[in-house]
Amino acid sequence: MQAMGEGKIPMPSIAVTIPMKGVAVEFGRIVFEAMADHRHLNPLGGVHGGFIATVLDSVTGCAIHTTLGPGVGYGTIDLNVKMLKAVPQNVPLIAEGKVIHTTRSLGIAEATLKDSDGNFYAHATATCMILRR
Repeated sequence: MQAMGEGKIPMPSIAVTIPMKGVAVEFGRIVFEAMADHRHLNPLGGVHGGFIATVLDSVTGCAIHTTLGPGVGYGTIDLNVKMLKAVPQNVPLIAEGKVIHTTRSLGIAEATLKDSDGNFYAHATATCMILRR
């Protein structure tokens, strides 16, 4: 995760579909920048909620990932997203994920989606299953 956040290794392919890049990585916390564009619109012309859900799922999962050792995986069990206002197109947004609690088999994290002025667009909580081999 650290190497990805520093740009030493590429982001996963979802970061092409939903433009995201690492900004900060530390134990239990991750920050991505994401930006919706014309490819992410719903039939009414607004940014689709799936864009928001994907970004917030990414940062909650990656926040949990920062706490795991080599060879340990994770998978989202539950994602609860609250969309607070319409996401604008072509505006860089900051998605921050933080671990709330982990056990041997579960990780719980929360995330926010804001712009650079601190305007709040969405909040999420997620539970991930920790997959130990």
